[in-house]
This record gives sequence, C-alpha cells and structure tokens, in this order.
Amino acid sequence: MTDTAQQAANAERNLRRVLQGTVTSDKMDKTITVLVERRFAHPKYGKFVKKHKKYHAHDESNTASVGDVVEIVAMRPMSKLKRWRLQRVLESDVLAAQGLTDAERPELAQPQSVLNAEKAAAAEAEAAAEAAKPEGGDA
Repeated sequence: MTDTAQQAANAERNLRRVLQGTVTSDKMDKTITVLVERRFAHPKYGKFVKKHKKYHAHDESNTASVGDVVEIVAMRPMSKLKRWRLQRVLESDVLAAQGLTDAERPELAQPQSVLNAEKAAAAEAEAAAEAAKPEGGDA
C-alpha cells in the first residue's frame, strides 16, 4: 500500500458519525446515557416529526453530568450497549439553565464568603423591615 493510499484509508476511517444530545443519566461508572433527538419531514404528509433515541456512551473521566449537552462519536463496540464515546461537553447544565456563559455570571467571579455575607445582609434588612411594619389588624 502506498503512502497516499494509506493516508486516504486513515482519513476515511476517521470520518466517524457524530451525534449531539442531552445527558439523561450519569449513574454508571464511565458511562453516560445520551438522548439524541432528530427532526425530519414525514415522507407522505410533510409535517415535521420528532424522534428520539438513547445511546450509551463511554465517558472515561466522568466529566459529563445530567442535563449537559454533549457530542458523542461512534467507535468500535466496547460492551453490549456501548458503541459511542464522549467527544466533548458542548454546554454545561448549570449554564444552560440561565443561558449565560461563565464570564456573564457574577457569582462565579466572587468568592463564596462574599456571597454568604450578601445573603445574610439581605436577610437582616428584610427582618428589620418586617419588625418596623405597624400591626394594623383592627383599625
């Protein structure tokens, strides 16, 4: 096999199927369950239909957690159900819930002690306002 033919074979081998989905379970060790949803037009009626399927994917370092949007890539069978591996985490669930990046979230920039002090000050102010309110039940 010539050098160019070998490179072409390697390039073809590395064109693996890539899917994007949401992690639904990370309870197994080094394994995640990913829900992949696809939309397509119905062949006869043309209405867009949603179909979903769950895949077991190998997560070597247990980095993905429930709710994360991940990218998985096909690989040789690793077990009875695992034929996919985690490529990368695209969006973490904590950030996805609020639609913010790390730079836009102020609580990630401040230390936890500052946040606790601010919460305590807010609670004290609320208690003082409640105590200052006159009791006018029988007026």
